[in-house]
Amino acid sequence: MGSQRLKGKRALVTGASSGIGAELARILASEGADLVLVARRQGRLDALAETLQAHHGVDVSVLAMDLSVVDSAERIYAHTVDAGLAIDILINNAGFGDYRYFLDVEWARYVDLIQLNVTTLTALCHHFLPQMVERGHGHVMNVGSVAAYLPSPSFAVYAATKVYVRNFTEALDCELKGTGVRAICVNPGGTRTEFLDQAGQKLKKSGELAMMTSARCAQIAVDKMLAGRRNVVTGFMNALSMFAVRFLPRAWMPAMAQLTMDAGVERVPTAALPGAKPDPPADAE
Repeated sequence: MGSQRLKGKRALVTGASSGIGAELARILASEGADLVLVARRQGRLDALAETLQAHHGVDVSVLAMDLSVVDSAERIYAHTVDAGLAIDILINNAGFGDYRYFLDVEWARYVDLIQLNVTTLTALCHHFLPQMVERGHGHVMNVGSVAAYLPSPSFAVYAATKVYVRNFTEALDCELKGTGVRAICVNPGGTRTEFLDQAGQKLKKSGELAMMTSARCAQIAVDKMLAGRRNVVTGFMNALSMFAVRFLPRAWMPAMAQLTMDAGVERVPTAALPGAKPDPPADAE
C-alpha cells in the first residue's frame, strides 16, 4: 500500500493498457485514488481494473476508446459526466511516434499522430479543467518526452508534438496560479514500453543500458506531480543531458539528436504500418 496521499480523489489515465500508463494507474491506486482507465484494448483494461480493485480496494472504471478519433475527448468527458465521476487528476499519457523520415510516412498516420498527441490532449484539458478550478483543487499531468528538447530527424513530427506538449503545459500551469490546480509536463527518456515497437525501433546493446523501467518513470512522475513541479525530465542522466543541450548551438541540435538516436536504436519495419492506428499505452522516447 502507498501512503494514501490521494484517498478520495479520482484520476483519469489515458493510454492505460500497459507501459507507463498502467504503472501510473498502479501507483495512483496504491495512493488511494479511484480511477478511470482509457485505452483501446478492452481486455487489458478489464484485467488491470480487476487487479487494482482487488489489491487496493479502489473504484476503477474502464473506457475502451481510440483517442486518435476526432471527437474522442468529448466522448470521454461525456462518459464521466453521465456516470457522475468527478475527475481530480487528468493524466494525458497516450501517444505514439513513427521512427521514419518525414516523406516516408503516409499523411493519414500523421493525422492520427497529431490528433492523439496534441489535439485530444488539449481538448481533454479544456473539458476537465473548469471543474477542477471550480472545486479549487486538481492536477493535470501531460506526458511529453526528452524529444521536446531537440529537433529530431526521423522523429520530426513526434518531437514537434512534444515541444507543443511541454510549452502548452508550462504556460497552462502559469495561468492556473492561485486556482489550487497545477499542471506538470513529464518528459521520459528511454523507457521499457511498447512504444519502441509501435514506433518501429529496435534497441541496440548500447541503448539497452540507458533504458528506465516504466515503474520507475511512473513513480517519479507521480512524486513530482504531488511535489508541485511544473516540468520534469525523468532520471538523473536524462535531466543532466537535457540541461547540457541548452548550451549547444541551435544549428548542431538536429545532428546531435540523430547521432544520439542512432547510437541506441535501429530502424525496423513497423508492424502497425501502413496507416494502422496503434494502441500506444505509454509515451516515452
